[in-house]
Amino acid sequence: MDQQPAVDQRASPPQPRPGPPPEAGVVAANVYAGGRRVADIGVDEAGDWAGRPGHVAWIGLLEPGPALLARVQRQFGLHDLAIEDAGQAHQRPKVERYGDSLFVVARTAQLVGGRIAFGETHLFVGKGYVVSVRHGASTSYAALRRRAEACTATLSHGENYILYAILDFIVDEHMPVIESIRDEVEAIEDVVLRRSLGQAEVERLYLLRRDLLRLRNGVVPLGEVCRRLEHSDLFPSDAFLQPLLRDVADHVRTVQEEIESLREVLAFAFEASLMTGQAQQNEITRRLAAWAAILAVPTAIAGIYGMNFEHMPELKWEGAYYAVLGAIAALCGGLWWRLRRMGWL
Repeated sequence: MDQQPAVDQRASPPQPRPGPPPEAGVVAANVYAGGRRVADIGVDEAGDWAGRPGHVAWIGLLEPGPALLARVQRQFGLHDLAIEDAGQAHQRPKVERYGDSLFVVARTAQLVGGRIAFGETHLFVGKGYVVSVRHGASTSYAALRRRAEACTATLSHGENYILYAILDFIVDEHMPVIESIRDEVEAIEDVVLRRSLGQAEVERLYLLRRDLLRLRNGVVPLGEVCRRLEHSDLFPSDAFLQPLLRDVADHVRTVQEEIESLREVLAFAFEASLMTGQAQQNEITRRLAAWAAILAVPTAIAGIYGMNFEHMPELKWEGAYYAVLGAIAALCGGLWWRLRRMGWL
């Protein structure tokens, strides 16, 4: 009698409940429980899911309009001032508490066409929800979301881990920008060692220093943001979050040190270029002065014989012309030899 193949009786993990089709401004909207994604949701049902014990709603928005922000506000009871800030870019990095929720602003950076483009991410964090609002240049958080979903043990910490993961992702995304600038700075250093910089290269050097300063002003305040979050009483019982925030602060210090070192190298390159240009100008000036001294000899002698004196005895000599030419040649040759030895020619 033929035996039937054994059937695997192990239950497969539950599949996430499909949600409504995506809408403009909403990149992703998911609900997690126990570190697993249980549903794809719409914005208008996020508040109900966030209120369920053990569930957290993670919503990602990209440059949302006022109407979409108002809907998010109604779902989580967000403060009017925080919503007003989230609708506008050009906010300074900060963390503010509104009731039982936190509002965090972080600066982002990307390389676009060889220049650093800056953006912002605004985070609303509260019990059972995280809302990220992206403005301007920013790497998509889709890879971050996939990486978080792959590790259910850490994602089970809910909004605390999501907050850390986003901040850590933002800080780490500064490193590719810095590495690209470092390659360009090293190329500039090689040019400075060979010759003085041209006008276009000096302008590029200035733009790099200015972009690095803006990059520093955007990332350094995140260290203070992490320190405030670490000592925030919003998550007083979560010892899991505190060491992670200290790790983000360490990454911020690393990025700051890299930026400071690059700015110093660019300053040295600019000074070296100026010194190289001045040395070349001095070399040209010495050469011109040396040739002017040599040419002064025949000029002076010719000036004497051009004064039309009536009584110049040597004018009657048969070899006077050749004697004067010989004296000019001897004096000029002597000066040339002497200036050559001095390094002026």
